[in-house]
Amino acid sequence: MSYIDKIIAQIEKKDAGQPEFIQASKEVLESLRIIVDKDSIYEKAGLLERLIEPERLIVFRVPWVDDAGNVHVNRAYRVQYNSAIGPYKGGIRFHPSVNQSIIKFLGFEQTLKNALTGLPMGGGKGGCDFDPKGKTENEVMRFCQSFMTELYRHIGPDTDVPAGDIGVGAREVGFMYGQYKRIVNNFTGVFTGKGLTWGGSLGRTEATGYGLVYIVNEYLKGKDDGFKGKKVVISGSGNVAIFAAQKAISLGATVISMSDSNGFIFHKDGINLDSIKEVKLVKRERLTKYAELHKDAVYTEASKGRVWDIACDIALPCATQNELFIDDAKSLVKNGCKIVGEGANMPTTMDATDHLLQNNVAFFPGKAANAGGVSTSGLEMSQNSTRISWSFDEVDSKLKTIMAGIFNSIDSAAKEYGKPGNFVLGANLAGFKKVAKAMMDQGVI
Repeated sequence: MSYIDKIIAQIEKKDAGQPEFIQASKEVLESLRIIVDKDSIYEKAGLLERLIEPERLIVFRVPWVDDAGNVHVNRAYRVQYNSAIGPYKGGIRFHPSVNQSIIKFLGFEQTLKNALTGLPMGGGKGGCDFDPKGKTENEVMRFCQSFMTELYRHIGPDTDVPAGDIGVGAREVGFMYGQYKRIVNNFTGVFTGKGLTWGGSLGRTEATGYGLVYIVNEYLKGKDDGFKGKKVVISGSGNVAIFAAQKAISLGATVISMSDSNGFIFHKDGINLDSIKEVKLVKRERLTKYAELHKDAVYTEASKGRVWDIACDIALPCATQNELFIDDAKSLVKNGCKIVGEGANMPTTMDATDHLLQNNVAFFPGKAANAGGVSTSGLEMSQNSTRISWSFDEVDSKLKTIMAGIFNSIDSAAKEYGKPGNFVLGANLAGFKKVAKAMMDQGVI
C-alpha cells in the first residue's frame, strides 16, 4: 500500500463521521501522488500525518440570553490547522450546519489557499451552529460577546487572526472585536474585516468576488480573450456573488443569472446589479422580490430547476459547499460552458469536478479562485501592523498582482508535472510544496 493510500485509509477510519473533511482531504491527497510517491522523505518525516492532523482543535460552549430572558447554548469551534508559514488565518462562520467536519475541511483548505497567496499566513477556521437570522441586534451582540469571552484566549495578532465568513459580517466582527478589546485592553489587528474607521481595509468587501474574476481573466488573457461578450451564470447572491458579478460586468460580461437558497433568476439581457444590491444587501429579501421589480426576469424555485441548467460561457459557484453536482456538471458541458471558477469553498463535488476536467472545462478550485478575500485580509494585517491605510486603488492593485501570481503558480505547477490546464492539480501541488518545505525546514513539530 502506498503512503497516500495509507493516509486515506487512516482518515476514513479515524474521521469516519466527517464527510466534508474526508472529501477535501482525499481530493488533495490524490493530487499529491505525483510528488509523494516519488520521494520517501515525506513518509520518513511523517509529513502527511502532520499535514492532515490539525495542530489544535478548540471546542467550546457559547451560552447566551435572548430578549425574553431565555438561556441558549451553542457549540463553537476554532481549528488552528497549520502555522508553518505564519499565524493561523481564516474566517468564522455562524450557521446551523457548522460542525467539526466542516470546520476541519475549511481549515485544511485554508492552509493551502493561504500558501498560494504568497503572504505569511497559516491556516485556521472557526464557527458556531448559531443562526443570526431572525435574531435581534441585541441578541446577536450578546451571542458574539459570549463567543469571544472564550475565544479571546486562543487568538492574537501574531498567533491567530480570524475574519468573517457565512453569517459573520461587519456587524458580528464589530461585536466580537469590541469584546476582545474590552477583555485584553489592547487595540491590535487581531481581526480582519473590521470597520473602515477602526482598522479595516478598503476593498475587503469586494475582494473575494473581484479576485475570482481576476484569476479567470488572467487565464483568458493568456488566450488573447477576456470577459467581454461572455454570458456568466453565478450561484448565490451574497457579497462574493454580487461583487464577482460587478467586476465581470465592468469587464464587459453579461451576468444572466443569480440564485439564493429558495431559487434563481434568469434575466437574459443581464441582471440589474443595483436592484440585486438593494434586494439582497439593503433589504435582505429573497430574489422573488427582484422578479417582481423586473417583469422580464424569470424566477424558478429551487425545487423546479437548477441555475446550472442555463446556457453560459462561464459559471461561478459562489454560494456554499457541495452545490454543483455531477448532473449540474453534465448540464454545463452540454450547454457549452468553458470555464468554472469556485467563489465558494468546495462548491463542486469530486465527481462533478472530474467530469468538467475530462471535458476540457477550465476549472479553478476555490483554494486558488476565492483566495482574494484572505489575500486582502493579509493586506489588512500589514496595514494594521504599520498603522497605515491604503487607498482602494492601492489595495485593488495589490489584489490583482496576488491573483495573477496565484494563476501563474498553479499554471506552472500543472505544466511542470505534465498536466497543463489542470488547475486543481496545480493548486494542490503548489500549495503543498510551500507548506511542506516550511514544515520540513522547521523539523518535526
